[in-house]
Amino acid sequence: MENVVLIIHLLLALSLIGVVLLQRSEGGGLGMGGGGGGATAGRSAATAMGKLTWILATAFIVTSITLTIIAAQQSAGSSVLDRITDAPAPAATDDPTQPDAGDNLLPPSAGDDAPLTPTAD
Repeated sequence: MENVVLIIHLLLALSLIGVVLLQRSEGGGLGMGGGGGGATAGRSAATAMGKLTWILATAFIVTSITLTIIAAQQSAGSSVLDRITDAPAPAATDDPTQPDAGDNLLPPSAGDDAPLTPTAD
């Protein structure tokens, strides 16, 4: 279910980007420009592209909220810390034939248990 809504969400996002980029620039960004007064200062009639933009934006917001609700339901009752504490600890080996992780730091000895000492040349 989540994957279907996510795919629809991505298609809506791409469609919304495309529709916005295809619209004609009015030059009236943030209320600037225009210069007309009186009857021409009112809102212009909604175009088909404008209506399509509103429909896509509304659908995008609905899918965003739906994805948020789905994610909240899936993570209900669990947190990241719960997953960390529930993870199994690595098993300690008591077998003397298996080297510990720290044993790999030293070069192998010659077979005796004597400590390694530097040789004087």
